Amino acid sequence: MNFAILSQRTMLGVVLALLLGGCATFSSDGGFDSVSKIAESRLGKTVKPIRSNEDSQVIDASIKTLLEKPLTVDDAVQIALLNNRGLQAGYAELGIAEADLVQAGRLQNPRFDFKHVTQGADTIIERTFTLSLINIIMLPQVSRLEHQRFAAVKLHVANQVLHLAADTRKAYFEAVAAQQSVMYARQVNAAAEAGAELGGRMARVGNWSKLDQHREQMFYADATAALARAEQEAVRAREKLTRLMGLWGSETQFQLPERLPDLPAKPLQVQDAEAYAIKNRLDIQAARQQTASLASSLGLTRTTRFINVLDLGYVRNTESGLPRATGYELSLEIPLFDWGSARVAKAEAIYMQSVNHLAETAVNARSEVRESYLGYRSAYDLARHYRDNIVPLRKQISDENMLRYNGMLISVFELLADAREQVQSVNGYINALKDYWVAQTDLTAALGGNLPANLSNKE
Repeated sequence: MNFAILSQRTMLGVVLALLLGGCATFSSDGGFDSVSKIAESRLGKTVKPIRSNEDSQVIDASIKTLLEKPLTVDDAVQIALLNNRGLQAGYAELGIAEADLVQAGRLQNPRFDFKHVTQGADTIIERTFTLSLINIIMLPQVSRLEHQRFAAVKLHVANQVLHLAADTRKAYFEAVAAQQSVMYARQVNAAAEAGAELGGRMARVGNWSKLDQHREQMFYADATAALARAEQEAVRAREKLTRLMGLWGSETQFQLPERLPDLPAKPLQVQDAEAYAIKNRLDIQAARQQTASLASSLGLTRTTRFINVLDLGYVRNTESGLPRATGYELSLEIPLFDWGSARVAKAEAIYMQSVNHLAETAVNARSEVRESYLGYRSAYDLARHYRDNIVPLRKQISDENMLRYNGMLISVFELLADAREQVQSVNGYINALKDYWVAQTDLTAALGGNLPANLSNKE
């Protein structure tokens, strides 16, 4: 009687577990809402997975609108977040992780065994319906573990979004700077060509020495080579930006502004940058989540180290001329040779590996913040030095030489020589300004994709 009651209660528990296990379903957003909220809050941008032709058409229309005018850095980032196929492929990690989560919340399929034996005039039929009890018992723990893993994957994918935004910003500034350098190199090359032609004419009539003529020709040759290098660099930088934005065909004819944005009047001063980065960076949050998940997994491994297989089956046998036989059977793996110590040792090693990776990520984050902030301040100071000292002084010298030339105190070739000396200063300022905007992007990325709200400026 007691066995019958136990059997009924066991089967009732199995049925309830089956009903609960069947409730595990996929979410409506596939885990993408959290990624979208992070992109909106930290970047002010929209992200959208491409799951249908309609999605693709909507994104294409948005990109077409953004490309109708000269591209800003924010427009470039928005296009990359919508159209970069590597990022779209990264979104698939959400689907994979959610599928694992849903699978972990469902019971294993039951097994039905049927045996039909004929012995003379007698027929023996055996029927067994078997469920994995260990799967039912560990279902809540396994589901909780997969929830933690899914949360870590969402942070990882969101971090990919932030990295792509930073890479696109840097590529944008590099492309604009390269284009600006080409425009200036063309002006220098045209002036050098005019100087070389004038020098050749004067040398032919005996008013100039061969040495001075060769100097002008050499400057023209160098200017031509510099223009070729600048054009090559402009192509490289533009194509890098094009790849990040995922553009092709006629879309690659996008327009960039003629020059970089001006240097801000004051630099940013970030308070408690390291602490802010440790709290804000998604790679650290993801590493913490992964470590917590592995800690839960280690506990689960220790719990099940002695029991790997535990199956419960309902048996119903019939035999000719005999009463029907019903009952249940229990299958249990006996740990005679494998006590689960290897599985536990492996789980502990993986957990300690994750702990050390987390510590390394935090140490690296602090170092990256210090390095990026010092780089940012150095880049700002250098660009300001060019803006406030070198460029104005070079202009004053040029103005003085022009006055001297107008007063016939210097020749046209001395004026051209002064123009040659300006080349290095102008190119230096373009590169310094580009380095500043790249350094600001690196600082923002090191802090977790957005700057603190309590920023202060100082001279």
